[in-house]
Amino acid sequence: MKFMPERLIELRNSLGINKAEAARQLNMSAMGYGRYESGEREPSYQTVSFIAQTFHCSTDYLYGLSDSMDPATITISASEEPDLFLLIETIKKDKGNLLNRILTYTEHLDTSK
Repeated sequence: MKFMPERLIELRNSLGINKAEAARQLNMSAMGYGRYESGEREPSYQTVSFIAQTFHCSTDYLYGLSDSMDPATITISASEEPDLFLLIETIKKDKGNLLNRILTYTEHLDTSK
């Protein structure tokens, strides 16, 4: 797979941020980030994954394997979102009963607007 710098530029533009802000959010130097956008340097898969997670897009988009920026997965951190993490863990252990109840409740909320 080859990283596509133009996709990183499109992503950053869709977020309405400049290169300096993108670098800040990724906790990297502006010069290092700029090299990714210019194609002077190819990021590791780990770095591409971090960029995708930080900017809520898919690695497939950044590699040109998909035209959709939307991520196919969402990472939930126990340290950052403990309640949501616990809920997901509980749903996984419950074998679907709780999930069905939550989905039914959510559908009810959507129709009662």
